[in-house]
Formats: sequence, structure tokens, C-alpha cells
Amino acid sequence: MIQFFYENLPDSVNTDYKKWLEDLILSEGKKLGEINYIFCDDEYLLKINQDYLQHDYYTDIITFDYVKGKTISAEIFVSLQRISDNASTLSRDYEEELRRVLAHGILHLAGYKDKTEEEEKEMRRMEDLYLNKYRDLNNLN
Repeated sequence: MIQFFYENLPDSVNTDYKKWLEDLILSEGKKLGEINYIFCDDEYLLKINQDYLQHDYYTDIITFDYVKGKTISAEIFVSLQRISDNASTLSRDYEEELRRVLAHGILHLAGYKDKTEEEEKEMRRMEDLYLNKYRDLNNLN
């Protein structure tokens, strides 16, 4: 089960995104466990980064991995502020950047890494693959 926690999220996040993310998990040969997305602001996520990871910088996503075997479970914290800033900086659509980050968290849980240049290229390739699948399913250009 995928759940989203935050006030005033767009309706698409609760319906379209859940189905798309579930399909992503199944496409990767995994099973859906319990995934909680917690949408927050920069300061909230910075505090988590400092307290749990000992990192003192802003980020768009932090994933707490509770994967057991092939069952994907996690708590995924997402800064909507950071996504908005990144979308603006990268000249991307906000919703597209949000979907990229949501997929990114799941891809980490499915075993993809992004520490090396080669891993990062593969992560981007997979993000693009699933973003295209979302566009195709929802008839977006």
C-alpha cells in the first residue's frame, strides 16, 4: 500500500501516482509492501538529514529503507520546496520533477544507486523510462 501524507496535495498524487508507482515496483520484479511518502518543507527535511544521517545540507528526498527480500517498504520524506526550486533551476515542469523524485526513491529501494557517474547515468535512464511510462498512460506530451 502506498500512502501520501501532507495537506493540500493535488488529487493526481493520490490516484494517478499511486497506480504508476505500484506499476513501477512490479515492473522491477518487486512486491509492494507499505510505503509512506511524507511531503514536507526544506527545514523539516534538513532536520531529518542532520539528526539521522549527520548531513548538514538541503535535499529533495530521504528514503528510509525497510525492504525485506523482494517486498518494497519504506518511509520516504520529500521536500516540496526543494522540488519547486529544482524545477525552476532546471527549467522543468513542477509535476514532472515531483514524479522524478517519487520514482527516484522507489528505484533506490529496487536496488539502483547513484553514487558513481555510471550509477547516476543508469538511475537517470530508469527515471526517464518510468516518467515516459507515466506520460504514455496519462496521454501527456
